Amino acid sequence: MVQGTTSDAGKSLLVAGLCRCFHNLGIAVAPFKPQNMALNSAVTASGGEIGRAQALQAKAARLVPHVDMNPVLLKPHSDTGAQVIIHGKAITDMEAAAYHDYKTTAMTAVLASHQRLQQQYELIVVEGAGSPAEINLRDRDIANMGFAEAVDCPVIIIADIDRGGVFAQLVGTLELLSETEQQRVVGFVINRFRGDIGLLQPGLDWLQQRTGKPVLGVLPYLMNLGAAAEDAIDTEQQLDHTDIRLRVRVPVLSRISNHTDFDMLRQHPQVDFAYVGPGQPLTGADLIILPGSKNVRAELDLLRKGRWAGDIARHLRYGGKVMGICAGYQLLGEAIHDPEGVEGPEGSATGLGYLPIATRLFPDKSLTNDHGQLLLYDDHHQIVAPPMRVPVTGYQIHVGQSHYLEPSTARPFAQLDSGKNQLDGCYSADDQVAGTYLHGVFDTPSALQFILAWAGASTDRIDDYQQQQEQALDRIAAACAEHLDIPALLAFSSASRPQVPTQENSQENSHHPLSGSNP
Repeated sequence: MVQGTTSDAGKSLLVAGLCRCFHNLGIAVAPFKPQNMALNSAVTASGGEIGRAQALQAKAARLVPHVDMNPVLLKPHSDTGAQVIIHGKAITDMEAAAYHDYKTTAMTAVLASHQRLQQQYELIVVEGAGSPAEINLRDRDIANMGFAEAVDCPVIIIADIDRGGVFAQLVGTLELLSETEQQRVVGFVINRFRGDIGLLQPGLDWLQQRTGKPVLGVLPYLMNLGAAAEDAIDTEQQLDHTDIRLRVRVPVLSRISNHTDFDMLRQHPQVDFAYVGPGQPLTGADLIILPGSKNVRAELDLLRKGRWAGDIARHLRYGGKVMGICAGYQLLGEAIHDPEGVEGPEGSATGLGYLPIATRLFPDKSLTNDHGQLLLYDDHHQIVAPPMRVPVTGYQIHVGQSHYLEPSTARPFAQLDSGKNQLDGCYSADDQVAGTYLHGVFDTPSALQFILAWAGASTDRIDDYQQQQEQALDRIAAACAEHLDIPALLAFSSASRPQVPTQENSQENSHHPLSGSNP
């Protein structure tokens, strides 16, 4: 199990790197995170919802993502409340105090998933959450040492030296653990180091002498990695300042979700991309994109009480383009109705009014992986014949259903192959505004190029998202193989032979490569 001294210490990517590294060694390995709190999620093949980091880790292990890899997912909708997702399905919303009491029940789901994975794989690499030294969260813990103690799992602790104070992080974390938990820690990993390793060696020697725990490796800072971040917004950008074709701005909504939608834009060398924080102006853009969110009506209040609603109106008056994804699409419509109080108090709200749709929120969530075509229109607003359409892939995670106010004149954004050729999203009559429910819409190269052209930019440097993620995982695995004591890590583990998948998981597990030839 990989635990960290802080959030964003590098747990997710270390687990991904180890999964790819162990897979390359011929070991049947799977990732696992007992409890994840994140608004970045992914859809499994069977329509379950898990943390996006676990989907990336599954890719690292050459596996199809499965709900057992993240049995408990919490999606915050306020400072004190969150949607609780168990085995891929949303069961209820809970306030923090109520969830604290519920954790005993949640642990049952965690242990059931872990047991099923144990029956199928030789090795499980587990990711903790936050820090194990959060004293107020230790009671009934299911995310860190509470889980490790329950399944008798060895733990390594990772710390980010780039933040500073790495020795204090590691020693302090260890000191705050109980005696049995300290014994469970088998070593440390230091992450994001840059410089002369010789200058760090005296500190490593002191750390081992002070704690009695070995430093199992020092991982280098990997520049321009491009791997999908779990929850923290990544602002690093690869920009060619000599050839900027488009300026894109994304407002950071209060409950922004699935910000990995924008990774391909953020990393595009011809796109000047920036997130805009609360209170900052939405200016200097060719294209403004409203992202997904966990609480759409609260975001409407944020847009109107701040300056962003006015900035968007001004941007459109001067001929700019605006796009909305998922909740952003709903925000751009005429109305949002929540008669059952799915995302807060019952009621309705007037949308920004730029797209001819109305949305109603329902308790049941749409969870699909989709592919289809972006729809092209001629000068008479008629759909162009199929050979001219642009392929697109993506996924949907939303509780709202939107309908066209004038179906006969609607201009849908895409036609999806699933759901009897269902139509998705739409354009405004003046072609300045577009919206879609598809997360990941920029990940298909042809779709990215088409949308950038719609926004006014002719681009010729397009990367493939899936290929980019594979390259990032290979870089992380290579760093792990070179800089970590892999034999020691394997010696600490209790790898066992895989068994036949259980009957209840046969649908998704049929994709898992349970090879009997692994050494």
